[in-house]
Amino acid sequence: MADPFAVTNQAPPLRGVNFFTQDAALGDALRPYAGLADDPGLHRIGELAGSEEARAHALPANQNPPVLRTHDRYGNRIDEVEFHPSWHWLMEQAVGFGLQAAPWTSDRPSPHLTRAAGFYLWSQVEPGHGCPISMTYAAVPALRADEGLAKEWVPQLASTEYDVRRLPVAQKSGVLAGMGMTEKQGGSDVRANLTTATPVGDGEYQLNGHKWFCSAPQVDVFLVLAQAPDGLSCFVVPRVLADGNRNPFALQRLKDKLGNRSNASSEVEFHGTIGYRLGEEGAGVRTIIEMVAATRLDCVLGSAALQRRALVEAIWHTRHRNAFGGLLADKPAMQNVLADLAIESEAATALAMRLAAAVDTSRAAGPRGGGGAGNGEVPGAGRSAEQEAAFRRIALPLAKFWVCKRTPFMVAEALECLGGNGYVEESGLPLLYRESPLNSIWEGSGNVNALDVLRALRRPESLDAWLTEMAAVQGADARLDAAVNDVLQALADIENAEAGARRLAALMALCLQGSLLIRYSTPAVADAFVASRLANDWGGVFGTLPRTTPFPLILERAVG
Repeated sequence: MADPFAVTNQAPPLRGVNFFTQDAALGDALRPYAGLADDPGLHRIGELAGSEEARAHALPANQNPPVLRTHDRYGNRIDEVEFHPSWHWLMEQAVGFGLQAAPWTSDRPSPHLTRAAGFYLWSQVEPGHGCPISMTYAAVPALRADEGLAKEWVPQLASTEYDVRRLPVAQKSGVLAGMGMTEKQGGSDVRANLTTATPVGDGEYQLNGHKWFCSAPQVDVFLVLAQAPDGLSCFVVPRVLADGNRNPFALQRLKDKLGNRSNASSEVEFHGTIGYRLGEEGAGVRTIIEMVAATRLDCVLGSAALQRRALVEAIWHTRHRNAFGGLLADKPAMQNVLADLAIESEAATALAMRLAAAVDTSRAAGPRGGGGAGNGEVPGAGRSAEQEAAFRRIALPLAKFWVCKRTPFMVAEALECLGGNGYVEESGLPLLYRESPLNSIWEGSGNVNALDVLRALRRPESLDAWLTEMAAVQGADARLDAAVNDVLQALADIENAEAGARRLAALMALCLQGSLLIRYSTPAVADAFVASRLANDWGGVFGTLPRTTPFPLILERAVG
């Protein structure tokens, strides 16, 4: 008789897996760029991300959320946030890999695409600590609006040293950045901000007011919006001033959030807080929009990472779990679900990497050398920096809207593949599920991004950039061609398109993903994606791909 207390039919721990080498979709998205498909740095990140050591730090960082310390034992105001050691371990690795701002000072080929792939891989370990990493990356292009401020801050922002000491920037080996835009009364409508900025000379201002959401309050410097005499303006606000004194920065409380619990989000008040104007007075939104664009890219990367990690967990479990006479992964119904999750994840990865590649090209630091996948074309090759900037302008809100919006559905389905085991915290799936809605909310929710798509479409060069992507595969699949025609028909009445903005954004994003999969993925993946997402041969929920779909081929590609 079998021992009723013996542990059987449970999946072994998922550890010792290289997240980079097992991800064929990522490899194919990188292969057009010389050397990146075999990049040793990405190999190192993937190896550590899939290690037992990394997994051991992910849950403790979330189970022990940050703690606010407003005063020291003597009553002095300190406004500091304490983190669990696992948080600091995660941060030290991310900074050491250069995932914060290193690409901005790098002279290697495709630095932003390389960083994007690393951020995608490392975010699969624990997504919360990605916030200060992302904010630091995003601060640099905005800081370049002022040569003096950029010279002061960018070298330390780009440093690969994780330095938590509370010191002036000149005395630190590395610094991190945050952002303060939204207020109680306005939210996304930042022009309704009430925080004031009074000039006191030499580009220095005193800020008075509040921020309802201040990201990563433990970091060294913030980009903040406030009302100057000539309108809403952007300011650089350090935590410690050059003379070593603390800048008034009163943390009121930390947000008690649905997810993202390892990361500190705060409410802050400014009382005579010193800020240095970045850009012209009245140009605050135009100045900080560079930071917003970069963080939106990281929202897409982070959501793609959540999708990928959820997919890997689902396939791993079902390949080791027996039910009803065989492995779950061998059951046709489960194979349909897993294959559907796999093509969703691959489409998200392909679009995220294409966007990151556009950052390199649009900043005149595009891919060098040859190589190739699919038809051998390098995405964006031969296009000017202006053309790739136009592509980013339209593709970024499309991707932010669609990839981030799809992630909660996808993670929920992956969790269900584990059944009750997936609902238990130790599995790690609840952490992913709580995190999954966040990227759709941060840096502009669904409506904001859908409306940004409409705004971009009013610039002819943005539509031309999208059409250029579609032209690269014109005639390759009649179903995709028909979907492109549907988009063009919808655009005939662009001036009255707001009510249908989400529908249009979704279709344009799907067309873009379909074109990338046709070019760089396998025929099985591309055909299943186009048939289900664009040709209406789909039930609308995961696991309803056409019965003729080659499920084993797709799953072998997803996790060999």
